[in-house]
Amino acid sequence: MSENPPAPSGDADAAPGRPAPPPAAGPGSEADPGSEAGAAAESGPGSGTVPEPSREPAAETVAEDAAEPTTASEPEPAPSKPEPAPASGAKPVRPPVVERVVAWSARHKWPVIAAWFGLVVIAFVLSGLVTGDQAHTTGPGEAGRGQRILNEQDVDGAARENVLVQERTPGGAFASDPKLRQATQDLVAALKTTPVSGVLSPLDPGSGKRLISADGRAGLVVFEMTGTDDEKDARFDASKKAVDSVRGKYPDVRIAQAGDRSIAKATDEVYGRDYQRSEMLSLPLTLLILVVVFGALIAAGIPVLLSLSAVVATVSLVQVIKQFMPINSTVASMVLLIGMAVGIDYSLFYLRREREERAAGRTVGEALRITARTSGRAVVMSGVTVMLCLSGLFVTGIDVFRGMAVGTLLVVGLTVVGSVTVLPALLAALGRWVDRGRIPWLGERRTAAGESRVWAAIARAVVRRPVLLGGVAAVLLGLLAIPAFSMRLQDPALTNDLPRSNATVDAAARIQEEFPGGPSPAEVVVWGDRAHDPAVAKAVDGLHREVAASGGALGEPIQVDQVGKVLVVNVPLAGSGSDAASTRALEVLRDKALPATLGKVDGIHYAVTGTTAGPHDFAARLHGRTPIVFAFVLALAFVLLLAAFRSVAIPLVSIALNLLSVGAAYGVVTWVFQDGHLTSVLDFTSYGAVLSWLPLFMFVMLFGLSMDYHIFILSRIRERRLGGAAHRDSIVGGIAGSAGVVTSAAVVMVAVFTIFTTLSAIEYKMFGVGMSVAILLDATIVRGVLLPAIMTLLGRATWAMPGWLRRLPGDDAGAHAAAAVPAPPDASPAGTGGGGPETAVKTAR
Repeated sequence: MSENPPAPSGDADAAPGRPAPPPAAGPGSEADPGSEAGAAAESGPGSGTVPEPSREPAAETVAEDAAEPTTASEPEPAPSKPEPAPASGAKPVRPPVVERVVAWSARHKWPVIAAWFGLVVIAFVLSGLVTGDQAHTTGPGEAGRGQRILNEQDVDGAARENVLVQERTPGGAFASDPKLRQATQDLVAALKTTPVSGVLSPLDPGSGKRLISADGRAGLVVFEMTGTDDEKDARFDASKKAVDSVRGKYPDVRIAQAGDRSIAKATDEVYGRDYQRSEMLSLPLTLLILVVVFGALIAAGIPVLLSLSAVVATVSLVQVIKQFMPINSTVASMVLLIGMAVGIDYSLFYLRREREERAAGRTVGEALRITARTSGRAVVMSGVTVMLCLSGLFVTGIDVFRGMAVGTLLVVGLTVVGSVTVLPALLAALGRWVDRGRIPWLGERRTAAGESRVWAAIARAVVRRPVLLGGVAAVLLGLLAIPAFSMRLQDPALTNDLPRSNATVDAAARIQEEFPGGPSPAEVVVWGDRAHDPAVAKAVDGLHREVAASGGALGEPIQVDQVGKVLVVNVPLAGSGSDAASTRALEVLRDKALPATLGKVDGIHYAVTGTTAGPHDFAARLHGRTPIVFAFVLALAFVLLLAAFRSVAIPLVSIALNLLSVGAAYGVVTWVFQDGHLTSVLDFTSYGAVLSWLPLFMFVMLFGLSMDYHIFILSRIRERRLGGAAHRDSIVGGIAGSAGVVTSAAVVMVAVFTIFTTLSAIEYKMFGVGMSVAILLDATIVRGVLLPAIMTLLGRATWAMPGWLRRLPGDDAGAHAAAAVPAPPDASPAGTGGGGPETAVKTAR
């Protein structure tokens, strides 16, 4: 082919793209990177030597890849003429920063290891020492303003509970049913013996009729619990025992309790159990997959160790930051998820390349130096990309997303730092012991490195027929994305979010059916100099007339609480709390009922908050900021990839492919959860919509995580191209050479995200399905078909860079990517230094 450049000097005997496999190192040839000899072997600063250039073989091991870094002083060579090595006596080229950091960490391995785990311990201890009130998370808009006013009060508001009383089988009217009335009377008497307050029942004269359902078949008993959190817990426990005792006396009567405290406890219980289950399943499953990938227990444990240490340090630091910045409790789950994903990814890419270089006959010191120059650089570049994408969450201006951004940025940043410090230090300390603990029949095969024959065959077929196969793949992803165009964004009500097998959730659903808005009413926060004037009480009393005139949008009972210096008026809303009926009821309350009552009182302010108003205002803010976040992330990704690969086509192609895979994931989530498919398989009840925050959050996360694969694969392809391979040969070789480690990383991530589909909450299921599908598509169809097809069609234009853009800062195409990798020493295959045979690099046939 005319595109195939001549082989560099020193590689004349090898046909382009098909060099002979290098021999393995013999025993005793390894230089300890912590010794003087090891330092010299790493050709670090001041060594006075520059390795002889040699072309990177096209038959690579099954490992990740990264492009070789260059310094700003190095000119950009033509791909067909790699830069020759400097002559003897020439000034040595200063290694890149990542290589110098790795070399220093390897030489000072024990202090680095001690410093890393010391940091983890210090962070953990600090999290236990920091006490006091934490910053409160508030939402945007009017609901957030009302919540902030409540948070500023010196005392907490009352917690309200509701108890439904009705026949288990359809019976007569509550007012004429003696059994229901007697059960209600006993329930009220039992509650009044507990330290709860404000007990109201349908038996009360006058106002009691407001606590009878519209069909007249059910009654509602309400009461409150005041005091500190501990006092509220004690009063709730006492009330629950009273309700349970009365329930036992009337087996034919349904007596179901749900309210602020009981729903919060049920939610915490379900989420806590889910979190424990995800921990119990994810860690063993991840370790099992890594054992299969590496074939050795010690090698498999290193990624888990790095990931867990970064997660523990981050969660501990987040506990400290929460004293000054509002961070939601769900951030810990996100930190665990992202930390395990990127930690294992980066460790896989790094460790497999280091083992590959050792299998090629290089010493541990040489292997670490080459790995730093290739995979280490790619890990840093990938980590920066992920962090920049996740920083888009700050643009939303929403506390929950800002907290998530802080936690995820911390864990990714710590993982990147650990990947270029403690990870090489551990590898230097272990040496060839990293391959110990081999699994019989699996270990020896897995410690060998080789190209993926399957992905090599697929890539060859694609580069021969890029239009046909690439077109089929694009059409398939397009079809998967079609349902996304009908996506409706709405948060689920409690009864849609958690399974009704939970007694409290079932009780809340039944109360919602009989008394819409009863379990979680809208909260009207009233404050100002005249908040306690008689005019305010008269206006609140006028809300009863507005309820009667609302056509069922607003409901009873309306209750008033005093929280510090403000009043909280609770008004039930129609609907489930998050559906269209609830949204219309909220509009009636905000736009009609309140202006006609409280709006006419001078000297006060009011804001509507609660479980309906909060998500509504959250979604409104999110809707307005989403285009800005998308533009922010896309622009940052483009600039970073442009500087990294010195090509205009590469960032455009990468962004387009990521958008296509994200769109396909959106379509699958819509088809499954909004349209109600696979409900029995995934054990959920569709509520006809998708979580309002899911598309944005998935976009930011997927755009960051999927860039991992693209950066490593593109780096491998470019390394081969700069090593002298033809354009199509470099595509096939780069995909085949990176297939094993990329597939392994994708399997780990898909397995972890799939665990989320087994959890109780529907948002976890949506998130798990969306992330699993997107990563699966990205690691297969996008990586194996679309990427090589587009690069083949672009030809040499793939790496084109306008002259006026070459002045941008960045890596000038990694000019020495191939030349900077020294050839392995001539040595016959020998032992590993620990006894077992070291398997040589295999060439794909």
